[in-house]
Amino acid sequence: MPPDLQLITLEPPGEPDASVIWLHGLGADGHDFEPIVPQLGLAQGHGVRFIFPHAPIRPISINGGMEMRGWYDIADMGLERKTDEHGIRESSEAVALLIDKEIGAGISSRRIILAGFSQGGAIALHLGLRFPQRLAGILALSTYLPLPDSLQSEAAEAQQELPIFVGHGTQDPMVPEKLGSRTAQSLSIAGYTVEYKTYVMEHSVSADEIRDVSRWMQAQLG
Repeated sequence: MPPDLQLITLEPPGEPDASVIWLHGLGADGHDFEPIVPQLGLAQGHGVRFIFPHAPIRPISINGGMEMRGWYDIADMGLERKTDEHGIRESSEAVALLIDKEIGAGISSRRIILAGFSQGGAIALHLGLRFPQRLAGILALSTYLPLPDSLQSEAAEAQQELPIFVGHGTQDPMVPEKLGSRTAQSLSIAGYTVEYKTYVMEHSVSADEIRDVSRWMQAQLG
């Protein structure tokens, strides 16, 4: 049974006709990316609803079992060595319920962007590529593709050629840039429409990246 996620919702000034569900990184919460919305420069009467869920609180092995908000457990810095498959799939199911709720509220799945940073980006990629109804796109920042070996058999036909923006810092000590590059390459080979951008920064978001995210996001939502 997936957890019932608490969340922050920013309603648009106009009638909502699109949604962005944005997932934070390990140890943060839904407030982390809330300040970015005004920086996106959306039109004054835009109809984009922003949803920022809080990940469940769970013990994180790499931090000595300390409890914090996380979408799944991390055992060590070798992010691809020991994967918490159960946690990834459980969190993906919980976020899928948020997408279903938006669709039930009248937002077309084709007007929903699934976004995420670090751990949140991993969930966005895992869920977005498997979600059965076509999405507007996936925004994956400073992250990597989890459970890559299962993607071919689990990928949703509805997401063929899905637009995906992958952004990464060249100086990232937490999630090395080579993982972002490998993720973008793997997704391109799999047939998705990938835009890959790097920025001179660490495990963070820069003003240049926000400008690129804004451009990409508005292109997908029209």
